[in-house]
Amino acid sequence: QVQLVESGGGFVQAGGSLRLSCVVSGFTFSDYRMSWYRQAPGKDREVVASIGDTGLSRIYKDSVKGRFTISRDNAANTMYLQMDSLKFEDTGVYFCYVLMNYKDVWGQGTQVIVSY
Repeated sequence: QVQLVESGGGFVQAGGSLRLSCVVSGFTFSDYRMSWYRQAPGKDREVVASIGDTGLSRIYKDSVKGRFTISRDNAANTMYLQMDSLKFEDTGVYFCYVLMNYKDVWGQGTQVIVSY
């Protein structure tokens, strides 16, 4: 059974940092590009960052470039999102995502709240 389990969210003041983790199981993690999405209250879900299967290819949403770092540890079946210099507008539920056999697979999400 394919599972994506996020953790690491929480409450933080603007300018602070959080590190999100996504532990996966049920598939060969190292074969797939993985992504982080977020959904702010009242808004559509949007991609924040994406990482290729080897970790060499990394793509970021413009508003998080220079502040967020996506990485992965294929031996540990885990993807990370290091979030620094957090802003109020980074508030939302963060989801781990993989496209597998033409199907969208999502984790349950982890809440990030950034206060002024």
